[in-house]
Amino acid sequence: MQFKKSFQSVIYFILGLLACCLAVNSVHADQLSKRIDHMSLQDKIAQMYFVPSDGNPNDVLNAIQQYHVGGVVLFGADFQNQTPDQFKAKLAEWQKASQIPLFIGTDQEGGTVSRLSDNPQLTNNRQFPSPQALNNNMQAEVNEARNVAGILHNLGINWNFAPVADVSNNPQSFIYPRTFGKNYQQTATYISKVIPAIQSQKVVATLKHFPGYGTAGDTHTGFASTNKSLADFQSQDFLPFIVGIKSHADAVLVSHIVINQVDNHYPASLSPQVHKILRDQLHFKGVIITDDLGMGAITQFAQDNHVNADVLAVEAGNDMLLSKNYQTGISAIEQAVKNHQISEKQINQSVYRILKLKEKIGLIK
Repeated sequence: MQFKKSFQSVIYFILGLLACCLAVNSVHADQLSKRIDHMSLQDKIAQMYFVPSDGNPNDVLNAIQQYHVGGVVLFGADFQNQTPDQFKAKLAEWQKASQIPLFIGTDQEGGTVSRLSDNPQLTNNRQFPSPQALNNNMQAEVNEARNVAGILHNLGINWNFAPVADVSNNPQSFIYPRTFGKNYQQTATYISKVIPAIQSQKVVATLKHFPGYGTAGDTHTGFASTNKSLADFQSQDFLPFIVGIKSHADAVLVSHIVINQVDNHYPASLSPQVHKILRDQLHFKGVIITDDLGMGAITQFAQDNHVNADVLAVEAGNDMLLSKNYQTGISAIEQAVKNHQISEKQINQSVYRILKLKEKIGLIK
């Protein structure tokens, strides 16, 4: 009898804890929703912009102060010719100038794509090997992912555009040196380990480049497509993304390849069908972001079809746009909402995901 009462007490205690957790989550959700309700449409759209830095800190500061963008992406020039203290002070100034704390991101994959390598004094001349260079020692991969994320966090960077979840078995492919260099299942295992390692440091991890480059060409320079069937994508290229999503990846970056068997017109980043697959089939609930909309594949598509890529990217279902065209894009998207081309409800949902992620990594208290 005594045991039964004790057991019941434990059950009631657990249920009470669960109720408290649900109540706290509900309060946080209400606070974020209220915050969004008080934002102008223009400011909400601005939160959806992750702006590539042009290397000029004053231009970045202007984007933050005048346009209230949601994030800034750093490239090589942003790291050069600074001490660690100077670099941190610059990012701190940007954060102070922002009405809502910023995502500050960079591409720190290791190997051929390593922004930290552009200024060795920031990291005491540390080397940043590619995943392949670590001899597929999984514990070494995990340690490297965690340690690099810790370095980024310490410098003031809270978003890493990594890991690469693409699979390529062709050493001549442009994407191959950036991949894990193994098959779909082995890559999926790698992804499942490094996502939690990165995110343990309060740094956003980004699964990229959905739906997977495979053997497709390089969209940095122009149009690239694949005739691979959706069934093959589902059984092969999607595997690392599925596992990454199950490992609670914060973000997924969508590439610009055209999957002819899914949508033979729009690049994946601008395709509603591709985003529907990501949300409805892969059940991703986090932040979806485009690859850089200034890349050749998109500028060529926009020019050939006389369209605004930023507007199409939002229509497709992206939460954030990696785009330098914020000065004209914000107003163009705002007009699309007023014309009922895009619903304000969709904008609100995207901004909610953005603010929720900012809250998760400690930017919003």
